[in-house]
Amino acid sequence: MITKIKNLGPGLLFAGAAIGVSHLVQSTRAGADFGLGLLWSLVLVNVFKYPFFQFGPRYATATGESLLDGYKKLGKSVLMTYYILNIATMFTIQTAVTIVTAGLASTLFGDFVSIEIWTVIILFVCFSLLVLGKYKLLDNLMKVIVLTLTISTILAVYMALSNNSSPLSFKQILPSGGLEIAFLIAFMGWMPAPLDVSVWQSLWAIEKNKDTKKYNTKSALFDFNIGYLSTIIIGIGFLVLGALIMFNSGETFSNSAGAFSGQLIDLYTKSLGNWAHYIIAIAAFTTMFSTTITTLDASPRVMNKTTELLFNLSSKYGYLIWILILTFGTIGIFFFLDSEMGLLIKIATILSFITAPFYAIINYKLISSIHTPKEWRPSIQLHILSWLGIIFLIGFSIWYLTTL
Repeated sequence: MITKIKNLGPGLLFAGAAIGVSHLVQSTRAGADFGLGLLWSLVLVNVFKYPFFQFGPRYATATGESLLDGYKKLGKSVLMTYYILNIATMFTIQTAVTIVTAGLASTLFGDFVSIEIWTVIILFVCFSLLVLGKYKLLDNLMKVIVLTLTISTILAVYMALSNNSSPLSFKQILPSGGLEIAFLIAFMGWMPAPLDVSVWQSLWAIEKNKDTKKYNTKSALFDFNIGYLSTIIIGIGFLVLGALIMFNSGETFSNSAGAFSGQLIDLYTKSLGNWAHYIIAIAAFTTMFSTTITTLDASPRVMNKTTELLFNLSSKYGYLIWILILTFGTIGIFFFLDSEMGLLIKIATILSFITAPFYAIINYKLISSIHTPKEWRPSIQLHILSWLGIIFLIGFSIWYLTTL
């Protein structure tokens, strides 16, 4: 058990990437707008996405190669489709997470500079840490961040429940109307994370194995399950906080990054008291900072690897080139859309949901194929859960597209 705990890493990086916009923004919005009415969707999407995320570290540690190598074995067209989808979404995803981080920085450290300047500062700090500290810094940082956020979230929920005198309604709601359905799809799109994060985790698992040769498939699955369980618990925690404090209050969340961040921190301080304002602000900022730095690391990492596999273009500066492209692309988008945080997040999350069936199908196909050692192919239970998950993701995507 001690060895397993020491080997925790990529699973917590997954949690660090996942526990961000989907939890701080979307879960609290869901609770504020629907009470506990969307609890069913939070639970279902976590259950049905589980196998496809798990296949990332499973394949990487069983074969010693990333999902991207596996995609190429399934056909160059599969890898090219991934390449195009990633280019189409990576700038929007990075901007969406950075805009929330910048808003929290402004709330925590002061608005003596604009949100735009905070964005540049945050991206520069993340860029510097990644170029200098590389994977090992991410690995060590995330253990502290995920533990801190889990404890603070559970404490806030406990205090909010203790101070609540009204009975909670567990009546579940199926949204109707274009706006409500769009929110549902956006909510599930990044809950707990976009499915392409499975590719990130396969690369992180390989990096972890370079660091410690004891990171085998069993260790990777234990690590992943710890991280995944953390994302579910914290997601439910934010949903409950939104329901307890903002549901039926007449308040709505702002689309401005700065204003939203202030409202978000108030969720905690109303539950714990004014004494907790800076503690919670730091925890919330650290959470979003961890998401910003993990996404800034992962997208260039996968784009560099995919470029190598597709075009046989290998360069020791490949990662650096892609991280520069992503950084400056994010700054450009941010300067045009910083006042439209809500719209930007909705676009990013909906894109993630309607592309999810692609990732689900190819991950399942790869892990069930001859390219995966027989002992690490899915069990019959995991096969069934995968089939149900694919049906779920395709069904909800079609439902959304037909209601546009």
